[in-house]
Amino acid sequence: MKKVITYGTFDLLHWGHINLLKRAKDLGDYLIVAISSDEFNALKNKKSYHSFDNRKMILESIRYVDEVIAEENWEQKVTDVYKHNIDTFVMGDDWEGEFDFLKDHCEVVYLPRTVGISTTKIKKDLLKVDSR
Repeated sequence: MKKVITYGTFDLLHWGHINLLKRAKDLGDYLIVAISSDEFNALKNKKSYHSFDNRKMILESIRYVDEVIAEENWEQKVTDVYKHNIDTFVMGDDWEGEFDFLKDHCEVVYLPRTVGISTTKIKKDLLKVDSR
């Protein structure tokens, strides 16, 4: 069985996330999604609209996702690769090169982002609607 892992906050879920998850799953048999815990988001000065538990529940309902785990810190990626017997690490290409250190431990793949959508865009668009 080929195992794949990806990481993210996955807060305001959109079709770009779904495309990433589908393409990640297509690279193997079993997809693990590590999502930032609320505590880790706080360390990154990031605030999610949905709590960790709600984001986890949403992701677990997606057919491409086999397992959801918590990301507690930046350093856990190598540990996760070994703990979960990961063959392929996947991230969006906006992170290109950032995780090349994992190439000593597994295959690293950067997938192209879905054009025209991002959580940042959604937040900006919602602020425009709210200010009218």
